[in-house]
Amino acid sequence: MPTPLNKSYHFANDETEIQFQFKDLRKIVLDLRALNHELRQRIVRLLLDNGPMTVTQLYIKLRIEQSVASQHLAILRKANIVLAEREGKFIHYHLDKNQLERIEELLAGLQ
Repeated sequence: MPTPLNKSYHFANDETEIQFQFKDLRKIVLDLRALNHELRQRIVRLLLDNGPMTVTQLYIKLRIEQSVASQHLAILRKANIVLAEREGKFIHYHLDKNQLERIEELLAGLQ
């Protein structure tokens, strides 16, 4: 008998099929919660519109404090929505478009 963490779930309709294990559900929930915040949505939009940006560029555009921008970027990084690349003394943040596509496919399948 499978334990709850190893149990597989399967949802399907005529157009979409989703299959995942319970242990993956926690990750899915964290990803969705990361995007379910107005400021984080604004960060994602800025990165979509402008490409890679530093935390300084982000907090100036958003008119927020640097620490607030950093905290929200950390949440997006934990969900692998935003990736960071160091270039000298600067860290440039950019979107993981593959991760956004996976989230979009998951949401489309739930409709």
